[in-house]
Amino acid sequence: MLIEKSQIEQHNSDNQASHQKRFDFIKSEIPQVEAVIQKLIDFQIAIPSWALGTGGTRFGRFSGGGEPRNLEEKIADIGLLHKLNQSSGAISLHIPWDIPQDYDAIKNLTASHGLRFDAMNSNTFQDQKGQELSYKFGSLQHVNKAVRKQAIEHNIEVIKQGLALGSDSLTVWLADGSCFPGQLNFRKAFQNTLESLQEIYAALPKDWKMFVEYKAFEPNFYSMTVGDWGQSLLFANKLGPQAYTLVDLGHHLPNANIEQIVSLLLMEGKLGGFHFNDSKYGDDDLTAGSLKPYQLFLIFNELVEGMDAKNMNHAKDLGWMIDASHNVKDPLEDLLQSVEAIMIAYTQALLVDRKALQQAQEENDTVKCQEILQNVFRTDVRAIVAEARLRSGAALDPVAAYRKLAVRQELIKERGAVTVATGL
Repeated sequence: MLIEKSQIEQHNSDNQASHQKRFDFIKSEIPQVEAVIQKLIDFQIAIPSWALGTGGTRFGRFSGGGEPRNLEEKIADIGLLHKLNQSSGAISLHIPWDIPQDYDAIKNLTASHGLRFDAMNSNTFQDQKGQELSYKFGSLQHVNKAVRKQAIEHNIEVIKQGLALGSDSLTVWLADGSCFPGQLNFRKAFQNTLESLQEIYAALPKDWKMFVEYKAFEPNFYSMTVGDWGQSLLFANKLGPQAYTLVDLGHHLPNANIEQIVSLLLMEGKLGGFHFNDSKYGDDDLTAGSLKPYQLFLIFNELVEGMDAKNMNHAKDLGWMIDASHNVKDPLEDLLQSVEAIMIAYTQALLVDRKALQQAQEENDTVKCQEILQNVFRTDVRAIVAEARLRSGAALDPVAAYRKLAVRQELIKERGAVTVATGL
């Protein structure tokens, strides 16, 4: 399915009058709105190739129909998202779930949808069909050197595939750890992992980045070899200047102060990027901003402050990606909602009066600090985000347009009611 420019224009025409009223009001309240809009237009959030299908739980998966059956259809679906919001201009591939058969054809297809390739994601957290050695007891940490070598070679192969597609970064997430006390020598596991990562790092092209992702628990519940941001930072520092920590919002223990983690990683120049989602208990992989929108805003508040302190480009100097599992929603609607929530939080963070906040902090005026942040958070900035979409040629209301155009129904007609996407 393709969404025509005229269909977007018709949707915007139908909604222009009500939008203009809201935008005129917020514009009268916020003098710097034009500068904010340009930042929103520039800001792009990558969509992972595994997020286009229905997710599931350990107990079941309930596909919704019309899911992409191959990489080409996944790219087409991200093209639909980008057509609707003009903020989803990149795709992040997961290998081996989405290995291209014809790299030039895939690159051309991606470009035709106005997309580029973001970080490549390796997979050593599960055994693949025909795999010689098992990752049951770990991959890069494994006590068996042959298993470690197999995992290293996989990551190097992922780098080669990324080079062929025009990517410039590799994300390494490890399920490695232990389930029971005494099962693992923590020090040896760390050292094995470091040596493995060093071999992968040595294969990085000079203009590439390596993102070392951490997770507090799951699938191993006694220990994770890269279990928190400190361990990830240790690896990144030991590896070198091309290695960074990657923050997944669901990969923390409950009530962790993620905004503080972000601030310190930025200070050290070791924050590589983000995987956006939301959670109530752990790695729930829910729609970004659906449960904790204030936390998302506070994280962006630290991101904007930290990036500006280092004169970083908001759109290009960090990796931005959604990493969620859509169990009961239409995956495309869920992704549209996540992008919207991220853009809203980013907009709010751009509106914080930095000078006033700094002065209140220096005066130890706790009440004033809270008022500055909460007043911005309570400001309805949806019209600013919509205006940025309008100027980019996207839909004023992407979810409404998606439903009006019956996108899911059209995809079911094209692909069938019983299709299951590869990956999650």
